[in-house]
Amino acid sequence: MKYLLRTWVLGLLVGSLFTGVAAAQPRIATIDLKKIFDNYWRTKQESERVTKRRNEMEAEYKNMVDDYKKVKEDYDSLIKGANDQSVAPDERDRRKRAAEDKLRSMKDKEDELGQYGRTSTATLSELQDRLKSDILRDIRNIVNAKSKSAGYSLVLDSAAVSVAGTPVVMFTNGENDLTDSVLLQLNANQPTDTGKADETPAPEKKDEKKKDAKK
Repeated sequence: MKYLLRTWVLGLLVGSLFTGVAAAQPRIATIDLKKIFDNYWRTKQESERVTKRRNEMEAEYKNMVDDYKKVKEDYDSLIKGANDQSVAPDERDRRKRAAEDKLRSMKDKEDELGQYGRTSTATLSELQDRLKSDILRDIRNIVNAKSKSAGYSLVLDSAAVSVAGTPVVMFTNGENDLTDSVLLQLNANQPTDTGKADETPAPEKKDEKKKDAKK
């Protein structure tokens, strides 16, 4: 009888243990972070902002290169003149000194080009990182809120790839996928004029006004 009682108690303990483990199983959801990131309206807006800044920097760099080329052309011309034996020695000396001054100016331009190249690269990288961080914060805030509301304890990125280039999530049946609902909420705040062309009418020409007045 005691043996049966001990067996029955042990059975209850084991059963309650497995019941507790089953109850503690985490609820897992998935999202396709790449799809959300690519289709979020702010991603396009911020990408255009980065592109605009890059184009401005490239235009400035091109102007600096043109200035450098002009200084180099002047230097080459002065060197050629300083070596012209048909010119008086005093004039050749003057041109030589001018060439030395121009050479220093040319080297300063080279330093400016190098510094600007490094600075602009760092600035663009910092801008991209900051904008990406802002977008990911927007996404994470909504994912966190939805996960807490639905009782999910873990959300996995189904589009994530490991360092080895293999999928992090090997299989998902898509049952608890939050991608579309997160994307819908993110784009609910999209400004109405985003992606639209400027619809401001072109100013009417004076000649056209005169014709209308005559009519």
